[in-house]
Amino acid sequence: MTAAQEETVSARSATEVLAWSRCLVEPALRDAIAELPGGMRRIAAYHFGWEDEEGRPIRSGGGKTIRPALTLLAAEAVGGAAATAMPAALAVELAHNFSLLHDDVMDGDHTRRHRATAWRVFGANFAILGGDALLAFAFEILAADAHPASLLAVADLSRAIVQVVEGQSRDMDFERRADVDLPECVDMAERKTAALLGAACALGATYGEGTPDQVDRLRRFGERLGLAFQLVDDLLGIWGDPAVTGKPVYSDLFNRKKSLPVVAALTSGTPAGAELSALYHRSRPLTEDEAALAAGLIEVAGGRSWTVRRAEKALAEALTELDAAVPVLQAGAELRSLAHLVTHRDH
Repeated sequence: MTAAQEETVSARSATEVLAWSRCLVEPALRDAIAELPGGMRRIAAYHFGWEDEEGRPIRSGGGKTIRPALTLLAAEAVGGAAATAMPAALAVELAHNFSLLHDDVMDGDHTRRHRATAWRVFGANFAILGGDALLAFAFEILAADAHPASLLAVADLSRAIVQVVEGQSRDMDFERRADVDLPECVDMAERKTAALLGAACALGATYGEGTPDQVDRLRRFGERLGLAFQLVDDLLGIWGDPAVTGKPVYSDLFNRKKSLPVVAALTSGTPAGAELSALYHRSRPLTEDEAALAAGLIEVAGGRSWTVRRAEKALAEALTELDAAVPVLQAGAELRSLAHLVTHRDH
């Protein structure tokens, strides 16, 4: 879509799109979670920010609902109705939160969205089971839907989750290794994050009855956007403001994450990269001062600048795929706006 075309379309801003998505998805999500058994329902309600530790109703900041927004917009982009793709949007959001509950346990993260993580409140085993329940329910929602695409959607989402799990497995393996290179780190990010964003867009396009080419193009749009998302997430994991991100400062460094900026620095061949390697691969935990030093070394070695450039490249690739899908003008403009928000966010 050209700039001139965008100016003629009365499109909502990315913030308005996310608010629209949340208004559509949250009531249906609450209804879905209410059907879970008591213990699993309580963990999910806490995780989504609807209840406190004692099960009392609260209004806490939930997730950004980027993935269901992509699903609903993708349906509109191929000429369908957003409401038709609601089961897919719900399934994608449930699957995403399954991964968050598990990731928090595996990474040992104490906070998410400015609150104690679910495993800190209910215990690691119960948080894992809560995530399992969300994933199982995601597939039940798709399988029970009467839309002709529902069984295809089950297979599509299943393949994406397998990629997410493989990506998370590699991410954890990287923490033990000192020889991780950039291509395999990018491949890990494409599995861990990009696969589900690609599926979110493909499911929306499928439910919207897009052509096979449109489904493929929008899947690739989501995948490239997913890579950009992870690149930005990795930047925020080091330099994000805890007051905005809801996570402790230098959280990825304390966990010895081989995130993309870190690996870019470690493989830079620079003195700063060598110093970072010596610091990062010691057996004892990093102190706060050492984590701050590591962040500085990553920047000096070029890890931060490489990540910013790679995120912009991935965004450009995503937008090329979006244009090739020849989307309905308003939905296309809103997907483009959402893509820019994803890659220029602060949390």
